[in-house]
Amino acid sequence: MGLLGIVVGLALLIALAYRGWSILLLAPLAALVAAGFSRQPLLASWTQVFMPNAAGFFAQYFPLFLLGALFGKLMEETGSISVISRVLMEKLGKQHAIAAVVLAGALVTYGGVSLFVAFFVIAPMAEDLFRQAGIPRRLMPAAIVLGTSTFTMSAMPGTPSIQNAIPMPVFGTTPFAAPGLGIIASLIMVGFGLWWLARQEGAARSRSEGFGEKRSPSAAGIVDDPTLREHASAAREFDPAEINRGKGAGSEPSFLAAAAPLAAVIAGNMLLSLVILPKIDADFLGEDRWGATSISAVAGVWAVITALAAGIVLALALNLRRLPRLRDTIDAGVNASVLPAISVSSLVGFGAVMAAMPAFALVREWVLGIGGGPAVSLAVATNILSALTGSASGGLTIALDALGSTFIVRAAEAGVDLSLLHRVAVISSGTLDTLPHNGAVITLLAVCGTGHRESYRDIAIVSICGALLALVAILLLGSLFGSF
Repeated sequence: MGLLGIVVGLALLIALAYRGWSILLLAPLAALVAAGFSRQPLLASWTQVFMPNAAGFFAQYFPLFLLGALFGKLMEETGSISVISRVLMEKLGKQHAIAAVVLAGALVTYGGVSLFVAFFVIAPMAEDLFRQAGIPRRLMPAAIVLGTSTFTMSAMPGTPSIQNAIPMPVFGTTPFAAPGLGIIASLIMVGFGLWWLARQEGAARSRSEGFGEKRSPSAAGIVDDPTLREHASAAREFDPAEINRGKGAGSEPSFLAAAAPLAAVIAGNMLLSLVILPKIDADFLGEDRWGATSISAVAGVWAVITALAAGIVLALALNLRRLPRLRDTIDAGVNASVLPAISVSSLVGFGAVMAAMPAFALVREWVLGIGGGPAVSLAVATNILSALTGSASGGLTIALDALGSTFIVRAAEAGVDLSLLHRVAVISSGTLDTLPHNGAVITLLAVCGTGHRESYRDIAIVSICGALLALVAILLLGSLFGSF
């Protein structure tokens, strides 16, 4: 009955989340249903297992949600994302329209801009460019996904994404874990994705298929859709309801001024992770009042937090006069972080209840019994959980909370570098999470004015197939040469 309870709880979570039910109520409800099947005490499962684990995730990662959302809102309100995207698209031109959209998305998200902010800013520009180039609208979502949601989310060394931060306290790694493998995985993802999209563009031209009808969706209508908001908030770190709040700049910055905050985030993250934090004397962290931890457990998160803070300060310094309603902009940015942080925390609490059930031992034994070593087992577990929850960050956290300590022991026994496990886990979280019920997919299709029938196949191929190819490649390389 316990194993049946886990299955029923997951099925309830997936079915109702897909229909737009709030994850804040749905996650504890599904957890209690599963606990009831296992004859576990219901109130204790909620207050003593679900809530402490959800609160632990929130306490550890909310600063990343907060600063990431605020940075993205500032970059959007100042017109910086628009400037960067437009300049790149103009330089590459309609002859390289797909590559231009991919590059624009990659640059802003690797620089720390939230995914949903990038969606709403880049999509209108991509629409204009695709129309000029005669490329079908249906390929727009896949091009945007390739640039914003694949290699810059999970593979590029140093990416400030929440997914890249989650394994750091568990494995004591930095955002630059396994940099060589991360670069190889990134090249595979972007290379495969561009090849597929070029192939689809060529096929469309041979059929004389043009851009299609003009049917741009209303941004206000999208962000005010409560069902869409629920989908989006459990998927990524920005509440789309805050996109249209605040007042944009009256004038745009120069390209250098627009790109400078992104450069500050990237450079600051690298400097802190690799140079400054490893050298500081942080023995005080071993005291109980500081959580009895170590610098290796917190350095990665500290590096990303500080880098984002530097980007925010620089964005304000360069654009203060362009923000006529600064308080409204800041309020919108910080408010945009709350619902996603609590939603993902609720998924983590749900996973903790599942892991606490006696029947979960069977799941653990099956995962750990998969051949190929701890890296392969971790990849399978993370893929499955990210697919079931429709959330890369939720699935990754559940996998590491339930099995992280076991994977560390197994890695030590097998002589596997924890940096390899870090990179494998993050890439694995960004593969099967992109199923049709994923909130980011649903939101992007709405923003681009297309549907699953038209565009999902290309999204799946560039995001799921490309990421799986990259994952297989680094598993093979990691088994042969270790982490590098």
